[in-house]
Amino acid sequence: MSDALQFRIVSAARDWIGTPYLHQASCKGAGTDCLGLLRGVWREVLGAEPEVPPAYSMDWSEPARIEALWQAAQRHLVPKPRSDEAPGDVLLFRMRDGAVAKHLGIAGRVGADASFVHAYSGHAVVESPLSLPWRRRIVARFTFPEERI
Repeated sequence: MSDALQFRIVSAARDWIGTPYLHQASCKGAGTDCLGLLRGVWREVLGAEPEVPPAYSMDWSEPARIEALWQAAQRHLVPKPRSDEAPGDVLLFRMRDGAVAKHLGIAGRVGADASFVHAYSGHAVVESPLSLPWRRRIVARFTFPEERI
């Protein structure tokens, strides 16, 4: 991913900081969840979303054990090694051992003071340190496509 695209993605994600958490929403300043944040950054940086997600519950894809979020990311984002860190990367997290991966964030900084921008239940969009407990939960890393797919 080019440096210019990395900068645009991180800047766009940080513009969402403070947006309240709201399940299934994707409206900067009004409400979003982690997928909504990613969708909003996509719209701001690349244009129209490549697909509209179906309605989903808080436990979506868990009963069927389907990695729905991972599969969607693979359709529209570019997979990369988890160890190949860069600002603007999309991070996919598994929040509990044995659970499906269903939390997303966007890398803000890498290195010793690594951070990521994300929204999760009970919080607004924040930029959090990518601490060891968070790092352990990363199951996949992606980049946005250089051009819209």
